[in-house]
Amino acid sequence: MGKHSGTSGSSDDYSAHLVWDWNGTLLDDVTAVISATNAAFAEIGIEPITLERYRELYCVPIPKFYERLMGRMPTDLEWEVMDQIFHRHYRERRAGCGLTAGAEELLGQWGRAGRSQSLLSMYMHHELVPVVRGYGIESHFIRVDGRTGPSGGSKALHMERHLEALAGTASPERTVVIGDAVDDALAAEHVGARAVLYTGGSHSRASLETAGVPVVDTLEEAVAEAIRLTA
Repeated sequence: MGKHSGTSGSSDDYSAHLVWDWNGTLLDDVTAVISATNAAFAEIGIEPITLERYRELYCVPIPKFYERLMGRMPTDLEWEVMDQIFHRHYRERRAGCGLTAGAEELLGQWGRAGRSQSLLSMYMHHELVPVVRGYGIESHFIRVDGRTGPSGGSKALHMERHLEALAGTASPERTVVIGDAVDDALAAEHVGARAVLYTGGSHSRASLETAGVPVVDTLEEAVAEAIRLTA
């Protein structure tokens, strides 16, 4: 088990807390991600990838995912080029993406029940905050954090800092991370939290099931599992 954020008092003193992932979880953007990925691949001569193949091979860190596709690790220059192209194409396509079915209603229900929730994404922080605000859901979260620093890595240390910032409000033992990637479960484990993984994003169900946590097909099921895990 990884590090816990410092909180005072018993975990029983805290209500259940959700840490939501953004891309592929609250935001239904997997088609934009695939399109932007293929645009980046085209720049260095890699064949386009289907959604099914993407979900089968996807992993973090992202260069490792590219290695699975290319048969070798990308060079530093290739990675830099692909990363820049991906984000440029993604920004263009993201505008046409909506929230995942039921997301806004579930966020409202959780808050009205007197429970807290926050958002942690590996999307760049300075872009994430206005994007979330643009979807009209920012007020549901007590904290919104995106990635700072280089892209392509794991969420674990970001999760550690996120929960440290919520010390006194959320206890790791009463926190459930809802995301679409195995890395979300690893980040949850790192801080002593639970996780529920959603099949609508980056991974196949078979890949998600390797994490050893509940795997669901809807966000409604994810919230129901979170309630069960923190009961």
